Amino acid sequence: MEYTIRPIRAHEWAESKALRLAALADPAAAVAFVTTLAEARARPDGYWQERARDTAAGETALTFVAESPAGEWVGSVTAQVEKPDGPDAQHVFGGAPTVPQTQLIGVYVRPEHRGTGLARELVRAGVEWSWSLADPRMERVRLHVHQQNLRALGFYRKLGFEPTGRTPDMPGRPGEREYEMALVRPEA
Repeated sequence: MEYTIRPIRAHEWAESKALRLAALADPAAAVAFVTTLAEARARPDGYWQERARDTAAGETALTFVAESPAGEWVGSVTAQVEKPDGPDAQHVFGGAPTVPQTQLIGVYVRPEHRGTGLARELVRAGVEWSWSLADPRMERVRLHVHQQNLRALGFYRKLGFEPTGRTPDMPGRPGEREYEMALVRPEA
């Protein structure tokens, strides 16, 4: 089966919302998200419209979706720009960035499409977009993995991500931690 991986379009907010709700309802994936299913369901359509518009623009973030040959959305990832001098630098999950970087968030593949290499291709799309940015040039790509998600830790290691030693607490979940992993930009 062949998939298409592409950036979302601003008008695709309903599809984006549906995929995120599916991810939050998936017991194997929900642990990876800060937002709960109940919180996401309670958000108005305006939230989802703004989110799609912002992550389709590619200025400070870009969301990639994986589509099946039938056009079904089966996976996604968002790459979000983080700058040390950015307006939200002090509010970045895991601490303020010390170098220009992107963070991969919301990596998700529907259960029936797992094991196909799709997660690897989604991560690759986010990393390639990150390396394509020039102003400023991104020095690394980072992500966070829940302490209980050992399978994801192994998966990201195979893709070249290494633990940074930072282990922030999960917001709103006392006693739960995330492992920060990073991929440093290869020298050209």
